[in-house]
Amino acid sequence: MTSFLFKLIFRLLASLPLGWLHGLGTLLGRITYAASAEYAARTRENLRRSNLARDETDYARLLDQTIAEAGKGMVELPWVWLRPLEQVCATVRICNGWEHIEAASAQGKGIIFLTPHWGCFEITSLYIGQHLPLTNLYSSPKQDWLETVMRNGRERGLARLATADLSGVRLLFKALKRGEAIGLLPDQVPSQGEGEWVDFFSRPAYTMTLSGRLAQSSGAPMLLVYAERLPHGNGYNLNIEPLPLDFAKSVPQQINAALERVIAISPAQYLWSYNRYKVPAGVEPPPTKEQTC
Repeated sequence: MTSFLFKLIFRLLASLPLGWLHGLGTLLGRITYAASAEYAARTRENLRRSNLARDETDYARLLDQTIAEAGKGMVELPWVWLRPLEQVCATVRICNGWEHIEAASAQGKGIIFLTPHWGCFEITSLYIGQHLPLTNLYSSPKQDWLETVMRNGRERGLARLATADLSGVRLLFKALKRGEAIGLLPDQVPSQGEGEWVDFFSRPAYTMTLSGRLAQSSGAPMLLVYAERLPHGNGYNLNIEPLPLDFAKSVPQQINAALERVIAISPAQYLWSYNRYKVPAGVEPPPTKEQTC
């Protein structure tokens, strides 16, 4: 019964115009923020400690916008997953940097796309997956009904999914070997043994090492791709840019620095409520400043 109700709500939300959804999302974001003390506290702390606000007035403005943008991100999911693919991709008003995909494809070593939890990150793989084979790493949700909806929504066009486990990683390696593209969320906290502690907005965050290993072993170029959410439900601007790596230095740190730059474009569109700084099970916490002195 619960799964039926949620599916019905998803279908109803997907039937609404995107502008209406974003207006509803603003309200939902405020309700969620008021209803969950833990959610609100994490959002406030992560945003404040990013030091992206110039002063207290700017911080209050950014926090208010962040709450609204998080709500928009929640309610646009049914629209992105359930609407026809052509209609969803048509909401991309501008695509900046497609020439980087063409240049990377010409190398024949595959492409590694990195998409942070910023803006409408769901639309990036659907848009790219219209044009070239793309295998995306993902974590299965706890709800079985959502797993089905998610897979049906994400696996369209030439886009396919690989589970975040050993078998899924093998699929990523195979895709690169065929000269195809893969996609990862670089700011998702990995499991034990799959990351290292490096700074993210001047705080240690357990950061995945998989993307760097894939790039080094395959020679595939790495591209950042992110979709800015436009106001009033007017769609999205897609941005693609190269991320050259120096393998003599920490690759996770280079990736985090690139993400910081993207997030600073519009800090409110980042998912500050995500528990980015948690200590995964079995992982030793990062050393304190006193321990490193």
